[in-house]
Amino acid sequence: MPNANEDPQPRTPAQPAQEQLSAVQRRAVSELLRVSPVADDLARRFQEAGFRLALVGGSVRDALLGRLGNDLDFTTDARPEDVLRIVRPWADAVWEVGIAFGTVGCRKKTHDGGETRTFHVEVTTYRSEAYDRTSRKPEVSYGDSVEADLVRRDFTVNAMAVALPEKEFIDPHGGLEDLALRVLRTPAAPETSFSDDPLRMMRAARFAAQLDFTVADEVLGAMKAMADRIDIVSAERVRDELNKLLLSDRPVEGLRLLVETGLADRVLPEVPAMRLERDEHHRHKDVYEHSLTVLEQAIDLEDEGPDLVLRLAALLHDIGKPRTRRFEKDGRVSFHHHEVVGAKMTRKRLTALKYSNEFVKDVSRLVELHLRFHGYGTGEWTDSAVRRYVRDAGPLLPRLHKLTRSDCTTRNRRKADALARAYDGLEDRIARLEKQERLDSIRPDLNGNDIMEVLGVGPGPMVGRAYKHLLELRLENGPMERDEAVAALKEWAALQDQRG
Repeated sequence: MPNANEDPQPRTPAQPAQEQLSAVQRRAVSELLRVSPVADDLARRFQEAGFRLALVGGSVRDALLGRLGNDLDFTTDARPEDVLRIVRPWADAVWEVGIAFGTVGCRKKTHDGGETRTFHVEVTTYRSEAYDRTSRKPEVSYGDSVEADLVRRDFTVNAMAVALPEKEFIDPHGGLEDLALRVLRTPAAPETSFSDDPLRMMRAARFAAQLDFTVADEVLGAMKAMADRIDIVSAERVRDELNKLLLSDRPVEGLRLLVETGLADRVLPEVPAMRLERDEHHRHKDVYEHSLTVLEQAIDLEDEGPDLVLRLAALLHDIGKPRTRRFEKDGRVSFHHHEVVGAKMTRKRLTALKYSNEFVKDVSRLVELHLRFHGYGTGEWTDSAVRRYVRDAGPLLPRLHKLTRSDCTTRNRRKADALARAYDGLEDRIARLEKQERLDSIRPDLNGNDIMEVLGVGPGPMVGRAYKHLLELRLENGPMERDEAVAALKEWAALQDQRG
């Protein structure tokens, strides 16, 4: 198989296209078997039971791209109950979560030369599935041949198989050639494919982002014409596909496709809504393009792999601008409180997409806080203001640092450098204060029990008010000795008594 970083050999009259593709096929089959030691063993078990087995879909595609991992997909003529009977004695663990759709999953460990590898295997019965216009769930029916199974696959590059154990390469729809051209086409007519499962339209955008592929013109046209069909797909499936797109290496390309085809209008309408019109009198930064740039810059700052919370916050941080845009008398455009409005919009959209409450809270909080730094200026904040910044961000502070830095997209180099230096200064101050006071766990100098003991009161609203007052003193002045805190608490209580 060719090296993942090498282009296929150029075609010449001495090496016709079909001959070249056949050579790639042979190398691909060899590579698949080399990295998939479980394949032959599993195939023999199916053969002995009277069934056929083939490696299929993304596993074949990824092997051709030189990126096959330990997740292997197989297809078979065996029905799910037969699959279970075959794999249970063979696998280390078996699960039936997808059995209603004909899929049995299992885990298999192999040991070779002291190396242990764990494979996650899915075996799916030949099938076809389609949506009707009144259901959110696909109707599954089983098929009798691998060729019929492949035609129902989403794209030709995922409609290739390797029959085992005979090692026959099966490619009835030209997927290998499309893979070489890095183009996404559908095995059947795109209108038929997208009608069968409308989520495939979003998957096209995801593969374009994930694999750096181009979407064929006829596929793009069908996506535009059928965008409204995505409404029939459940919010959970849409969310999961959106996550895969956002976590890819090049999510901006996929997002552009969603916007261009109208799919974003159905699943994430706040993003295309940021394409605000501009005119010669009311010039302002293109909010849509700015947000995509912020997303790219946030990705560049990730240090522990893809961060979905950060990426969504970067994409959505300015979605409140269209609703808050005002044309001022002096010709400027303002977006007052767009961060507050945007946070509410973010909560509403992510909740509709069935994200967890904690996830929604984190993303919307980052959106709400993304402008806070701009009050820092060149370092005018007091230490208490810095403490509040840290307290309000809480565990999101590292992400807020990245989001704030990413939000600078000015082409003015001097301005960009000044903002970067200012934020460097803020981070330095935070580090110094954190070292001095362990800012990440700020508490008043007296706890609730201390307050009740000093004031001689039991649990109640007064304890909560006293606690809040001591927290404010802590933020304003830093830590106090216990005697100082007790004196401050008694002084506060005396004032409360005077006010009646």
